[in-house]
Amino acid sequence: MNRISRILFGLICLESGVLLVSLPWTHFWDQNFFLDRYPALIPFLLSPYLRGAVTGLGLLDIAIAASALLRRHDADAAI
Repeated sequence: MNRISRILFGLICLESGVLLVSLPWTHFWDQNFFLDRYPALIPFLLSPYLRGAVTGLGLLDIAIAASALLRRHDADAAI
């Protein structure tokens, strides 16, 4: 993977990770289209377990972004 694509990949992963970590704990999660349209999903979507799982995916995404952004250029040249 060349340098520009690695940086873009890292930034996209970082942005999506920050979103996944913060969004489940805001009011946007509590008041959205799906809760109004499908009231049967309310217990599932407002569950702290689901929020924790989404936050965990966000943390994993941030770790992937850190790995992509902090990888040394020498490692790419050897491949």
